Amino acid sequence: MAYNGGPMTEAMYYVLLALMHPNHGYQLMQAITDVSNGRVKMGPGTLYGVLSRMQKDGLISLAEDDGRRKTYEITPEGEQALRMEYSRLKSQIQDGKILEGGDEHE
Repeated sequence: MAYNGGPMTEAMYYVLLALMHPNHGYQLMQAITDVSNGRVKMGPGTLYGVLSRMQKDGLISLAEDDGRRKTYEITPEGEQALRMEYSRLKSQIQDGKILEGGDEHE
């Protein structure tokens, strides 16, 4: 089953961002906290559920499994999906500029 290209969950988005550099579980939890400037703290249960789903969807792959820990990396499909989501989020921010009062109607 492949990723359908719909809006991503926050967890998926930050896992992909953190996997722009291959990482394993504990490091990955720290990387997610880092790339979200401390806003997102992901526990092991959530993380491994998301990793499993994203691996099935082809967004990430196992780079290494030494038996003790698994190192994950983003796939080209995952990077494309991440860039599409980034673009979608930027559009939402742009659409929200009306809240700043800069769009006065005459």
